[in-house]
Amino acid sequence: MRYLLSLSIFVIISGCAPELNDLQAYTESVKSRAQPSVEPYIRFETQPPFVYSAGSLPSPFKQPKEMPEVVSQTRVENCLQPDFQRPKQALESYGLDALALTGSFTVKGEKWALIKSNDGALHKVKKKSRIGLFHGSVSQIDAESITIEQLLPDGAGCWQRKTTIMTTASQAGE
Repeated sequence: MRYLLSLSIFVIISGCAPELNDLQAYTESVKSRAQPSVEPYIRFETQPPFVYSAGSLPSPFKQPKEMPEVVSQTRVENCLQPDFQRPKQALESYGLDALALTGSFTVKGEKWALIKSNDGALHKVKKKSRIGLFHGSVSQIDAESITIEQLLPDGAGCWQRKTTIMTTASQAGE
């Protein structure tokens, strides 16, 4: 019985051996029929030399000797400045045009607003939360709007206050 079982397994296994002779013959016939064709490369014409005729003009690669003076405004001391040392909050990485007010709610007497950014994230803010690229701060939260006070540079080293109102009707990107 063992002998018969061993013989039948041997027959079955030998029947599973791959026959690659016909595949190898087909591959050789395809290789012999294929004739690679290489296109000739393009011949470029030799261009005539260019003669630079602006030798009497100043070089475009050298800095001019006479630089015009930079017009600067007088710097005002003791003017309004933002706190550059404080840590940034999450909504200070978005411009106000990338944010939209989606609603407001009150928890234990404290008003909160929901702000949706243009990347789809939802943020909650309360009064004095920081928002926007220009050192903005939420100063008031109403049912349909929030008031944001920002500090904008005036070009002379000082900063000016600007009040912006964001409503639920405005969309991100407006």
